Amino acid sequence: MSATLFAVQTLNGLQLGILLFLIAAGLTLVFGVMDFINLAHGVQYMLGAYLAVAGYGITGTFWGALLIALVGALVVGLLLEVLIFRHLYDRDHLDQVLATFGVILFLNEAVKVVWGAAPLTLPMPDLLSGSVEIMDGLLYPVYRIGLIVTGLAVAVLLYVLVSKTRAGMLVRAGATNAPMVSALGVDIRRLFMLVFGFGTMLAGFAGILAAPILVVEPGMGDNLLILAFVVIVIGGIGSIRGAFLAALIVGLVDTLGRGFATDIAKLLLSPSAANDVGPAIASMLIYILMAGVLFFRPTGLFPVRGG
Repeated sequence: MSATLFAVQTLNGLQLGILLFLIAAGLTLVFGVMDFINLAHGVQYMLGAYLAVAGYGITGTFWGALLIALVGALVVGLLLEVLIFRHLYDRDHLDQVLATFGVILFLNEAVKVVWGAAPLTLPMPDLLSGSVEIMDGLLYPVYRIGLIVTGLAVAVLLYVLVSKTRAGMLVRAGATNAPMVSALGVDIRRLFMLVFGFGTMLAGFAGILAAPILVVEPGMGDNLLILAFVVIVIGGIGSIRGAFLAALIVGLVDTLGRGFATDIAKLLLSPSAANDVGPAIASMLIYILMAGVLFFRPTGLFPVRGG
């Protein structure tokens, strides 16, 4: 277990945590403010990546693709909210789960029809290409560092918006007691629509950032959606601070666990047994963490009243 490998895996864990935060931030707001279970949130991540690829084909630049994909993700999210999701707000959670799962199936097939089933790629910007020396013997891609910095900047911006603005006050109040906010004269439906649109744009932004380093393919958001749900359970439903800190914890635990679980197991077991046990334990670590949090802190580590 070298220091260089540990540093690389730590940076990779932070990178995963940032992507999870961008997805989980919108998901936790939608769940916390609207009490709406949106399984289709992961496809917004996928659509952001596909729209970025399409935008690059139109503009020929990453930055043009970024702008087109952000606007496109927001528009698609608002259309889904108006046409489908707002009709489910007053339904029970089982109806919401079934309906949004149907949206997942529809949109996964839709991208196959439009872009095909073959994996696609998005070229990274020239400004962020290449690598930088972090320490002796460790070169790390500039783009991945830029992704981490961008995610941290978005986290700070979200904190300011939620904590220091009137709109953020309404969102926090809605997460605590939506009926009371509505009784005070706030157009709760409009608030819901804005929260939903902003959340889908954040998920799309995560997909855009991931597109140059991961393959763009149908269903690419499904696994990350599961991790995003783990994040909001650990962090606390409706809490932006909780989503941020829990996303970093999950990203680091998952990445470092997969990188070093086998080596640690070899300290206790034979090499052959460790090779079998290590990966199995690594894949379970974040779920063990979630179970522990649910047992000791059922409302999450940073529930909304403290978030």
